[in-house]
Amino acid sequence: MSALWSIAWRSAWNRRFTLALTAFSIALATLLLLGTERLRTELRANFTAAVSGTDLIVGARTGSTQLLLYSVFRIGSATNNMRWESVQALQAQPRVAWVVPISLGDSHRGFPVLATTTDYFTHFRYGARQSLALQQGRPFEQLFDAVLGADVAQQLGYTVGQSVTLAHGAGTVGGALANEHADKPFTVVGILARTGTPVDRTVHISLQAMEAIHLDWVGGAPLPGFRVPADQVRKFDLQPKTVTAALVGLQSRAAVFSVQRWIAGYGAEPLMGILPGVALDELWQVIGAGEKALLAMSALVGVVSLAGLVSTVLAGLNERRRELAVLRAVGAGPWHVLALLALEGALVTALGVLLGAALAAAGIALLGPWLQAQHGLTLSLSAPTAQEWTLAGAVLLAGWLASLLPGIRAYRLSLADGLSPRT
Repeated sequence: MSALWSIAWRSAWNRRFTLALTAFSIALATLLLLGTERLRTELRANFTAAVSGTDLIVGARTGSTQLLLYSVFRIGSATNNMRWESVQALQAQPRVAWVVPISLGDSHRGFPVLATTTDYFTHFRYGARQSLALQQGRPFEQLFDAVLGADVAQQLGYTVGQSVTLAHGAGTVGGALANEHADKPFTVVGILARTGTPVDRTVHISLQAMEAIHLDWVGGAPLPGFRVPADQVRKFDLQPKTVTAALVGLQSRAAVFSVQRWIAGYGAEPLMGILPGVALDELWQVIGAGEKALLAMSALVGVVSLAGLVSTVLAGLNERRRELAVLRAVGAGPWHVLALLALEGALVTALGVLLGAALAAAGIALLGPWLQAQHGLTLSLSAPTAQEWTLAGAVLLAGWLASLLPGIRAYRLSLADGLSPRT
């Protein structure tokens, strides 16, 4: 068997340039398969880790996926807000342990601004029920204090004590701020530790501060000829009239459906309460179609690469008739020839799979920081998952099976056919 390995290696080396192209195409197929699988796994993990420990998310009646997207992932906007009286009524329910109201809508250089209470830093959980931690500074205490997510501070180069100005609406990253609240600047008092969730890309302020910067605004535009200076805003009632949504924790998980029914039947305004885990599953079903399409495309590239391996070996088989016949003449049997070509195919496939796995690891190492900074998606180098081992094994097996076709062809060639000249 060792002699066959040696012959297979030397034969492949003599045709190294042709086989290298085939191995590279297999490497690209492996890269696509493993990269798509790792991206799918990490994307699901990132989505799932975005919020944990929250039993219900309550907001104005809309789609559950839409409510999840704008309240947790800061994607899209609410069709309607919920009144502050509804938040208080929800908090008064005996089965409710805590309520964290949130308001969205403003931004800072493209990063969303979230207004909330200090309970947010106490009760909000992500990942495996991990609490938010401050890398620097403290939570907001004064009216115009701001706490930044890790990505906001890193990308914009902010430190504790620096002054920032918010803008009305979404704004643009790196662009000019439209409808800027320039007359009411905020001071950065804290920077949160990295979480790998949308929290990293969020500017956090108090609900009262959100009200303060909009005292002289109506209908999304500043009132002409009317300004409330920053040092005068405390004279006004800064209790919020509405909020975008509320995160709710219950005394017992068993009460989640009864509280959900109470929310659905709330008479003062139409509200809905969603279970984050259920809404995430619904969201993933939508994303799953694209995920399956990517995997199918990667598998198709793998099939094309293996077809190239078969065609390359078959094309070279005609030139190797005499070589194989000589092997037969010195005592090699038909099974030895079949095994020789199968081993060559396995070597080329194994080389392609190893190169593809190395390229996938290098891609994760190089693109991970960029994906984290630009899209908030955490990609980290780690040991291959069981699914990735299965995919790599499937490519190896398929390559070995594909190499049997030219091997069977060579097996059927007779000794006389190889030694006799062809005209």
